[in-house]
Amino acid sequence: MTGLHVKDLVTEFHSRDKVTRALHGISFEVGSNEIVGIVGESGSGKSTVVRSVIKLLMPPGKVTDGTVTFHGTELSNMPDRKIRQLRGKDIGFVAQNPFSALNPVVRIEKQFANIAKAHGLKVDSESRSRALELLTSTGVNDPERVMRGYAHELSGGMAQRVVIAMALYLNPKLVIADEPTTALDLTVQRQVLDTLTRLTRDSGRSMLVVTHDLGVVANYCDRVLVMYKGNIVEQGPVSEVFVHPQDPYTVSLLNSVVRPEAAPAEAGLEAGPPEAALDARPPEAGLEAGSPEVESNPLAQPPAVVLNRRGQRTATPDAGEPALAVPAPSVHPTELSESRST
Repeated sequence: MTGLHVKDLVTEFHSRDKVTRALHGISFEVGSNEIVGIVGESGSGKSTVVRSVIKLLMPPGKVTDGTVTFHGTELSNMPDRKIRQLRGKDIGFVAQNPFSALNPVVRIEKQFANIAKAHGLKVDSESRSRALELLTSTGVNDPERVMRGYAHELSGGMAQRVVIAMALYLNPKLVIADEPTTALDLTVQRQVLDTLTRLTRDSGRSMLVVTHDLGVVANYCDRVLVMYKGNIVEQGPVSEVFVHPQDPYTVSLLNSVVRPEAAPAEAGLEAGPPEAALDARPPEAGLEAGSPEVESNPLAQPPAVVLNRRGQRTATPDAGEPALAVPAPSVHPTELSESRST
């Protein structure tokens, strides 16, 4: 069994007087050389998913049920010592805030060396060259100077590039990126995501990306998981989910994206999910696919901007061919690459 397989994962937060369930038995897979995006509003459980998978969940959070299997190895009951060996070597992690992942009082070169030592690897000129090569491939200018410096001397985008290089340092099979570009401006976002995707594709790795940006999913991911209140309400190939959303929450997400070409009076945007969806949805589950609420929902109309087969944005798809409905992305504001077109 290759890739990451999560089945019926339940995560709860225990306090003195109550138990709050954050994940309600979610299941998904990340195949080999596949990029999967997790999207949803703040508080939907996106980051809780990835931290539960690699056992980085802080108390009072606790995984209470379900299984996590990575390339045939069960992670759910793995001792902390072994899971620490797995993280970094087989699973790389890119944190949301790069400065929280970097030690402010240790030189960058020493931090690369510490990663190698933690996994029993020799620190020599070859390992240093590997670090310099990764820094160069991630777009770091003057990697020698960066290696000799400290985290506080780096800009946000440069620090995130260093964190990506560290995540890839031991050549992991899977990279998990938890909103890796949230604190960066749009230009740097695109550069960082382009770099991370290129390094993932070229080496045959898999990647799980957490984001609230539908444009990131449209441009970089093969499949998407849509989360709402601790549930995966819809999942599938990006082209299918964006063109034919089945859950009313997915529909509302697609329609909530402000499009520059739409006048405010024509946008018809509402704050949050449609009321019909909220009223009809059980507290801990999504509506069934193809439910009447989706068809009758006034927001369940295809976005005004679609992509034709050549990946070009157009108001009307070419006759006789499917089109990929994409919200205005904050990363690629003009078009998808040919590899992402239908």
